[in-house]
Amino acid sequence: MYYIAETEKTFDQASEDLESAVKRHDFGVLHVHDLATTLRSKGIDFDEQCKIFEVCNPGQAAKILSTDMRLNMALPCRISVFTEKGKTKIGLIRPVQMLSALSQDAALIQVANEVEETTIQIIDDAK
Repeated sequence: MYYIAETEKTFDQASEDLESAVKRHDFGVLHVHDLATTLRSKGIDFDEQCKIFEVCNPGQAAKILSTDMRLNMALPCRISVFTEKGKTKIGLIRPVQMLSALSQDAALIQVANEVEETTIQIIDDAK
């Protein structure tokens, strides 16, 4: 269900490289949630780092939404850069498995396959 790659890069470098890789693959970064900073700002003791990048390819999103508008709740794709026990990791929930749980439409699964291939390549390029 997950695709997670470990990197030797620092958290900050992996975050920067992920943002660059997203753009090189014709996706855009819609927003970055700095989850760790948000938790700490709420008084929660949280030692790890975690940024969630909301990424989207408008053409692919339009294909999904024009077929089933309810799937807007599964968009945009999220790719996370996070630390876990001193290791920096980059990961996502695989779009094919997620979309397959929500729809059996073969055309949508094909779009999910294309998105999954690209987002995995984005992660591999950033690591």
